[in-house]
Amino acid sequence: MTRIDAKFAALKAENRKAFVAYVMAGDPDYATSLEIVRGLPDAGVDIIELGMPFTDPMADGPTIQLAGQRALEAGQTLQKTLDMARAFRAADDTTPIVMMGYYNPIYNRGVETFLKDAQEAGIDGLIVVDLPPEEDDELCIPAQAAGLNFIRLATPTTDDARLPKVLQNTSGFVYYVSITGITGAANAQAGDVGPEVARIKAQTDLPVIVGFGIKSPEAAEAIAGVADGAVVGSAIVKQIEDGRPVTEILDYVKGLADGAHRA
Repeated sequence: MTRIDAKFAALKAENRKAFVAYVMAGDPDYATSLEIVRGLPDAGVDIIELGMPFTDPMADGPTIQLAGQRALEAGQTLQKTLDMARAFRAADDTTPIVMMGYYNPIYNRGVETFLKDAQEAGIDGLIVVDLPPEEDDELCIPAQAAGLNFIRLATPTTDDARLPKVLQNTSGFVYYVSITGITGAANAQAGDVGPEVARIKAQTDLPVIVGFGIKSPEAAEAIAGVADGAVVGSAIVKQIEDGRPVTEILDYVKGLADGAHRA
């Protein structure tokens, strides 16, 4: 059982929904980013999504793109992202960490080396948005063999014919993208999301967590109310972009987490 599996088992026993927070590793710099990541569990975050900065983030909107640019300009690398996870693990051995990003940096490092290093750093799962199920032998299958969950995205355009292929090697949870388009582009609507979550859950026992377009505690509560939890990314990253103090950023995250946990 991974930390992700254990977290969802604990949440189910407590009849609580999950709150997942995304931050870009190294944004705006390594030290500040690590301070934010270390503060997320006390702010109510159940699972941390740690972005891997990449030069060509095709699925991300301007907010996440700029975060990646800031991180890269500040010297963030894949190695430093792994170092950040390892530093976090020195004080927290229970909160799951999912690395989210693109395949190129992993490919350049070498899959076998990356998976060994990720496991040693305390990474629990991967979301790699540019590897479709047809490429599962490339990273998904090796990752799961190494004990890491491989989390797949489903979208409003994932029809009933495609959904089984998306789900077949997914583990940990299913990430449902609530809107079509890039991150931060629109607001998620619970009335639209609910039927889609039900459609996915009819084909899998995995938790379904909904992300994209959640920007307020009220929205987090509404979306978590029709799913197993909510993910917030761009809205948190925008707080970092605006240069807010770490304490204010974490207070903002706590408000979102409280909203999701009310569901």
